Amino acid sequence: MNVLITQKNEELRQKVRDFAEQEIKPVILEYDKKEEFPIGIVKKMGELGLFGINAPKEYSGQGEDTLSYIIAVEELARVDGSMGATLAAHNSLGIGPIVEFGTEKQKKKFLPQLCKGENLWAFGLTEKNAGSDAQGVETTAELKNGNWLINGSKLYITNASSAIASGMTVAAITGTKAGGKKEISAILVKSNVPGYTKKIMTGKLMWRAADNANVRFENVEVPEENLLGVRGKGISIMLKTIDNGRLSIAALGLGCAQGAYEMAKEYALKRRQFGQPISSFQAVSFKLADMATKIENARNTLYNACWLKDNGHPFGKQSAMAKLYCSEVAKEVTDEAVQVFGAAGLMRENHIERFYRDQRLLQIGEGTSEILKMVISRKILNGQW
Repeated sequence: MNVLITQKNEELRQKVRDFAEQEIKPVILEYDKKEEFPIGIVKKMGELGLFGINAPKEYSGQGEDTLSYIIAVEELARVDGSMGATLAAHNSLGIGPIVEFGTEKQKKKFLPQLCKGENLWAFGLTEKNAGSDAQGVETTAELKNGNWLINGSKLYITNASSAIASGMTVAAITGTKAGGKKEISAILVKSNVPGYTKKIMTGKLMWRAADNANVRFENVEVPEENLLGVRGKGISIMLKTIDNGRLSIAALGLGCAQGAYEMAKEYALKRRQFGQPISSFQAVSFKLADMATKIENARNTLYNACWLKDNGHPFGKQSAMAKLYCSEVAKEVTDEAVQVFGAAGLMRENHIERFYRDQRLLQIGEGTSEILKMVISRKILNGQW
């Protein structure tokens, strides 16, 4: 139990857990093996009400709080990181910026289909020279005759190439500020326009059933009204979106750790050596104790950050801490879980092998562990406890 959890939260947790166990777990190994994005499962997630879960009801969202959304991501990731990432990226990076910064017209135009899960939306920041350095964006958007003319590319974008991937929010240079600095803005770009090409990424270590893609823009035209928020405020929009997104990555880490721990515990109770379950040996039981303790601390850290956000308090520092800690816990727990499994944990027929691969992205995506330590240190040195 957790003091921040309500009965409604627990009911949602059970609903998503049942879905993940019944719909995802039996088939996900095959999707992972084939590197195939399971659109059928994703559409069922939409029918379950998981897309737009904390978007306003007037735009077909569910109107739930941040913690409810984070629990949903956590429970999917407990079974599979690819589907957890699909939900996380669509809600926090896709829907989130439109809800927070979109005009009424943009919200009515884009959100209903996205909240129902009929289409997915992506977040286009990362490029060859832009990632941790958001100012490194090189994609350009020139305003001509009432349209933005976009040229450039984006890399490693989640939910960007499947049949239901309908577009992305693109960070692009829209001019030059005083002093020669880039003016970067955020623009909503649908994928069905000429010059928009997308290519799914294969050969990945992790999230092999997720839709990660590279996208190119060659003279892509979109209306001027597709500007999201204020011109020149693209970086601040992106950074605020990432603050929210870090909670999602933390939830992916927490769910990954929880699933790996449960698998290790179950295996330790069944696997016998020297005439007894290996769980009876202190070397194994202490590993399980350490896993459980780290997971408990990770959950408390993440849920506290969600509470701060839901109650209107600053949460950027806690979001960074939660993402850093939960991703590191996922690394440590999956590593120890494989150790408990021994040689069996190295085989693809066991889910723990996939968890060991999937967790590796979590210390990289939406702020590397090194960048997060820099973010946290700046905040605490500036007087935030």
